Amino acid sequence: MIKHRGFPGRLPGTDFQFVIRRANKQGATKIVRRERYRDRSAADRAADEGFLRALWEQFGEDPFERGNLDAGRLSWLIGREVVAASDPFDPASYDQLFRVDRARAEAAFPAIFAPDPEPMGWEDDWADDDDEERG
Repeated sequence: MIKHRGFPGRLPGTDFQFVIRRANKQGATKIVRRERYRDRSAADRAADEGFLRALWEQFGEDPFERGNLDAGRLSWLIGREVVAASDPFDPASYDQLFRVDRARAEAAFPAIFAPDPEPMGWEDDWADDDDEERG
């Protein structure tokens, strides 16, 4: 499983997780499209926007491997702002390629693509993971 260096571990000031620390021994959690209803909380919508913004800042329109990106977070965006970039689609693979669909992402979250977006204040809270694992 690839670890995306420099990708924020979570939404600043919250417990909304963006990445996982290590691969699941039973295999990758399956990514399943989740419906976003209008009555979702503001915090949930902010987590979606923050995760998509992190994806955009890290990868742009380039394909990226799922790797250590959180399946739950991807599930809120899959099939809309984030689409499979390889065929066949394997929702339970750490190697699955995705890409951000800019047109759909910009329509859903225009603030991400504003000329001067506000800084997110990303925290590199898991930067020392490799040091801990090496023991």
